[in-house]
Amino acid sequence: MLRAVIFDWDGVVVDSSAHHERSWEILAARRGLPLPADHFKRGFGKKNNVIIPDLGWATDPAAVDALAHEKEEIYRSLVREKGIEPLPGVRELLAGLRAANVPCAIGSSTERANLDCLLDMMDLRPCFEVIVSGEEVVHGKPDPSIFLLAAERLGITPAGCVVIEDALVGIEAALRANMPVLAVATTEPLEALHGATAAAPDLRAVTIDMLKGLSDPKKT
Repeated sequence: MLRAVIFDWDGVVVDSSAHHERSWEILAARRGLPLPADHFKRGFGKKNNVIIPDLGWATDPAAVDALAHEKEEIYRSLVREKGIEPLPGVRELLAGLRAANVPCAIGSSTERANLDCLLDMMDLRPCFEVIVSGEEVVHGKPDPSIFLLAAERLGITPAGCVVIEDALVGIEAALRANMPVLAVATTEPLEALHGATAAAPDLRAVTIDMLKGLSDPKKT
């Protein structure tokens, strides 16, 4: 019995990697900060308060927060300027889950303002009953807090929720939350996703029956 689905955001619902990478580059240039070539891959799926100290930009919490908010403001400006659409298969899967009366949530490390901006731009807000953003938890992925909070707000046991993820840290977070996880190969090659409960090339290959098959009724 599939009781709920928790979606990661970036790389699952939208591909905003180019917008995010460019926003880091703009911020680095604006502030005269160093930015290594592998910065985006190294920080993928992590919260800004982890990425910024790792880049050596700041360690003081107030300075980290200021840089993080500036980066996300740049990101939202880029999205509004260039536009964005859901990844292939997203609308169809969400419509199928709604028809099957399966509630959906978002569990993402990104800022709530980013989620609100894009949900409204793409008219997807009615598809999600619960939204959990990065600033609502102390520890980001691979810590399971984001997914556990989403399950709590849905009122469903963790084992009754199937997570859809693309990032390795997100897959680890879901498994640590005792949730089956379907990985999509939008940002990592399919062969790198062997740690997930199941994997698919993208959401066009995901069916309701596939998600039902990941849920263990004995644990829900």
